[in-house]
Amino acid sequence: MKSLFSFLDGFAERRSRRLAQQTSRRSLLVGLSKLMVASAFTLPVLPFDRTSQAHAAGGHGGGGAAHKGAPTDTDCDYWRYCSVDGFLCSCCGGSATTCPPGSTASKVAWVGTCRNPADGKDYLVSYTDCCGRTPCGRCFCNTNHGDRPGYRLGVHNDVNWCMANDSSVYHCTVSVIVGVAEGAS
Repeated sequence: MKSLFSFLDGFAERRSRRLAQQTSRRSLLVGLSKLMVASAFTLPVLPFDRTSQAHAAGGHGGGGAAHKGAPTDTDCDYWRYCSVDGFLCSCCGGSATTCPPGSTASKVAWVGTCRNPADGKDYLVSYTDCCGRTPCGRCFCNTNHGDRPGYRLGVHNDVNWCMANDSSVYHCTVSVIVGVAEGAS
């Protein structure tokens, strides 16, 4: 057994020395950088489980909705919030479609497609951030249905959309129905 360990130790030492002699630090850093960049593009698209976050937030996102009745506009399970990422303005002094007093609607927004269970149709929903006040801190929802990775800015919701306004301070998010999605039943 001792000879096996000696052999493995010697083999590892010889390979390490040969690698050190044939590889420069710069090429090693380039290789590691390529590996890190490649992993940055693949890791965000891997599936991950958010059920523990949903249960910690009071049952939003599954399981707990059945016993409390139909979701309202202050509930993350409400159908028009299928792609929202932020605090709901309906909990922050505004409504599902209007910003609270003292805040202004962002000049840019993201659009999601949500299915209304009442009529079975898909609707285009514009998610607009309300800016100019400190973050609301109530009714945080992060549903992300149909969200794309961050390198596609126009279809990614995890962006401070207040960046085009005079004040880039984010307060809350409203969801305005823009219309029925094409091809919807």
